[in-house]
Amino acid sequence: MPYYPFIFYSILSFVLGTCIGSFANVCIYRMPQGRSVVMPRSHCPDCNGLIAWFDNIPLLSLVLLGGRCRACKGKISKRYFLVELLTGVIFILIWLCYGFDIRTPVYWMISTGLIIGTFIDFDFMIIPDQITIGGIFAGLAISIIFPSLHGVVSHFDGFRSSFIGMLAGGMILWLVGELGRVAFKKEAMGMGDVKLLAAIGAFLGWQAVIFTVMISSLTGALAGVIMVLCGKREMGSRIPFGPYIALAAIIWMIGGQDYWFVYLQWMRGGL
Repeated sequence: MPYYPFIFYSILSFVLGTCIGSFANVCIYRMPQGRSVVMPRSHCPDCNGLIAWFDNIPLLSLVLLGGRCRACKGKISKRYFLVELLTGVIFILIWLCYGFDIRTPVYWMISTGLIIGTFIDFDFMIIPDQITIGGIFAGLAISIIFPSLHGVVSHFDGFRSSFIGMLAGGMILWLVGELGRVAFKKEAMGMGDVKLLAAIGAFLGWQAVIFTVMISSLTGALAGVIMVLCGKREMGSRIPFGPYIALAAIIWMIGGQDYWFVYLQWMRGGL
């Protein structure tokens, strides 16, 4: 691709990501409350005043307003800026990986759902069914329409790959949870995590599930140790696992799958 169009589409991807990130912030705030993410319009949680369009420009408005509501001067959480920036960065990384490929918009959609689920899980230790069960059905449907997402041609093969990925994702974490419950006499894995991995499998296939389980286990364990050492958690306390599942799935989408296939080839060569 020529240099200038490449720059243009990269910037466009980032801007689109920040706009979607702004909507993700609405979902993160409203979904746990069971409220509509469409109506009413965005408003200040402190004074309930409607936010004008010029105060709702992703990233820019928060900076210009100094992180405060124009009307009541109430403080706006820095998380709004973080979510918009994070979504923009992930969007541009996906664009750089795939360009004009069907995987680009699909992976944008998946990453948005993962970001929403991550921040809700951090706050409430839950992942809404709109993200997990909705993701399962969306993954199955999109895989039928676009079987190339799974590297196959026929619509049936697309559905089969998606269905196997869904089963693999759901069953692996369910078994881990059951074994943990028996061993430790308490719940070791929430069903939200099980459904989230099933949704990831439906979109990305069984190999992505294996990769996600491996990477999320490593990053989750590392984060848990760091939090215990920093005194923010006690040994044996529950931590939200969904964010680490989401992180691993995003790593898969932005290039992790290439390293996975190299690893598999190395393993076959060693055997």
